[in-house]
Amino acid sequence: MKHLSYVTTFLFLLTFGINACAQNAKPSPAESVSGKAGNATVTITYGSPSVKGRKVWGDLVPYGKVWRTGANDATTIEFSSDVKIEGQALAKGKYALFTIPEETGWTIIFNKNSKQWGAYSYKQDEDVLRVKVKSQKSATFNEALKFEVANDMVHISWENLMVMFTVK
Repeated sequence: MKHLSYVTTFLFLLTFGINACAQNAKPSPAESVSGKAGNATVTITYGSPSVKGRKVWGDLVPYGKVWRTGANDATTIEFSSDVKIEGQALAKGKYALFTIPEETGWTIIFNKNSKQWGAYSYKQDEDVLRVKVKSQKSATFNEALKFEVANDMVHISWENLMVMFTVK
């Protein structure tokens, strides 16, 4: 009887543990990337969604609307010192990074409220800086959204598209 009690307890804990892990698994895992741009260290933290056979641009991510530029929490970007984004001054600090994708270009938005879920509580009056950049077809297909910091540039790549902005 004691043996049956141990087996029952073990099976309960095993089942509970598997269910708990499955519920915590995120389809868009948290990612973080850091790099140097000018004299600043740039750190970007984001949820990395995958294409999964979906049409991304203009569908999953609509044109002309503010996007959290990732999944789950709003993407954040942090600068260790003052920088210039596309030639415009931005003070060191941590910002929510939003974008407005369009077919030929994007608006990159640095918002002072870095603790947001998605873009649901986004407020334009909390924007610190907005810059416009061109988008381009990427050389390779990217199943998962990824950011890179290299050569004084931030690269955003997903599906068949790439957007870049300068950081100096």
